[in-house]
Amino acid sequence: MKQTIENSILKTYRKQIFSKFMKAIRDYDLIQENDVIAVCISGGKDSMLMAKCFDILSRFTTTPFEVKYLVMDPGYHESNLEMIQENAKKLNLPIQIFSSQIFETVENIDKNPCYLCARMRRGYLYRFAQELGCNKIALGHHYDDVIETIVMNMFYAGEIRTMMPKLHSQNFEGMELIRPLYLMKEEDILHWKVYNELEFLQCACRFTADNDDNAKESTSKRKEIKELIAHYKKINPFIDSNIFHSVSNVNLDKVIAYYDDEKEVSFLDLYDKK
Repeated sequence: MKQTIENSILKTYRKQIFSKFMKAIRDYDLIQENDVIAVCISGGKDSMLMAKCFDILSRFTTTPFEVKYLVMDPGYHESNLEMIQENAKKLNLPIQIFSSQIFETVENIDKNPCYLCARMRRGYLYRFAQELGCNKIALGHHYDDVIETIVMNMFYAGEIRTMMPKLHSQNFEGMELIRPLYLMKEEDILHWKVYNELEFLQCACRFTADNDDNAKESTSKRKEIKELIAHYKKINPFIDSNIFHSVSNVNLDKVIAYYDDEKEVSFLDLYDKK
């Protein structure tokens, strides 16, 4: 099965999967010589596919770098952890599992438990990766995550902001976050999953697994935005690419204000100087 999965990435879905993976790495300069990258696996389709792409790249690249495949167990049900381990065997990934028990910490928090959980998970991943000698962590956010984030920030935060392809950590010196699936569309990941008859975790959240309606994705703002974009894509098939490129085609002469590193800059500050 391992060879079938590899062939599907390198041949059947090469254009949609591996080529997009490599393009993101090249376009955004995500990997440098002698990097030690912690590939963070949640158990979902995106992180598992990302890990397999790294596995293939690490065996054929001319740029020397090292990969460690990390699975953080925040308090999974035993069946979920078993599924991750079984899929890792199918994909021939030498995963390392470490425990954090984050779910116990956020279990009784009523306000923004998902936000706190995400922040804590990120911190644990950075810390454990750094202890293993890594200088980067790789997360499995894809193209659709990026455009949904852009629209969510506009609709609910009143700002133009995107999910960046890479970031320097502010709390862990020398560490960097990279997103190699940045140009890969979710529909192509789903096609690859179905083609290989693979099943992955739908959600890593214990509360969703317990059928907590408040935690289900169906109630989330991201699901709402996902459906909205899908609706408008029926009207304009280029809507997703237009959203994606909108944050790289910014004309500062045509915005009311923007932020530099220190302050807000209003169009009035420069208006009479032009």
